[in-house]
Amino acid sequence: MSDLPGPDGLATALHPYTGEIVSITPTERGFSSDLTAIMTGERGEWFVKAIRNRPGGRRASLVREGRINPHVRPVSPPVRWHAENDDWVALGFEIVYGRHADLAPGSADLPVVIDVLNRIAELPLPTLAADWPETRWDRFTDRPQLLRGNALLYTDIHPSNVLIGERTAWAVDWSWPTRGAAWIAPALLVLQLVAAGHTSAEAEILASGCTAWRDAAPDAVDAFAVASTRMYETFAERNPDVSWLEAMATAARAWAEHRGADGRAM
Repeated sequence: MSDLPGPDGLATALHPYTGEIVSITPTERGFSSDLTAIMTGERGEWFVKAIRNRPGGRRASLVREGRINPHVRPVSPPVRWHAENDDWVALGFEIVYGRHADLAPGSADLPVVIDVLNRIAELPLPTLAADWPETRWDRFTDRPQLLRGNALLYTDIHPSNVLIGERTAWAVDWSWPTRGAAWIAPALLVLQLVAAGHTSAEAEILASGCTAWRDAAPDAVDAFAVASTRMYETFAERNPDVSWLEAMATAARAWAEHRGADGRAM
């Protein structure tokens, strides 16, 4: 087909896996992909994520997602093939059918999301992730050692990344799995819950259903809440037209204030 973006290099890269492409249905583009689409080819149907094959973080994240995939099934849909040529890198996922999770107060999806995080918490840390320490919050805290650990972390918790089907649910977009303190994942859920309309107290009660949250040291969570506030405030200031960053900064401030950690030197 000629509907693929840019030169025909992408179709060429995909052809050994898809055969001739019959149809393309683009989906909402993620921040880290040049193309996300449902593709039907002579050999089947897949959800495809593709980026330009250029050195840098976006290529690294797609490669990392492909490498971690065998270790996070069946919480994540399986990758069926990895295509690459000089112009493109792409992953072809088995298609799963579900809707985005609703994190609003009173939603029936909340226990399902908690269950997804508990399933992730049961996954062992694969050897390849030993060299992927979680460092994104380090420059926003004076105590980064509190964030260290040996759990496999899913750090892109967001309503659009939890798909709920008729019989199961999946965590999708494992573009940057890391190794760190196990409670970071439910802490990220707290931020999303506050952003979705829960009070900080309500969000923490819900997070207590996560097994990884129960062993979190209060001072470590305080440090994370402050670091998250600083991080989102910094990003929101640099990107004033991106409304979701300010929404997350507001949620993080509310959570830090709830914990009495707002303004501490951490």
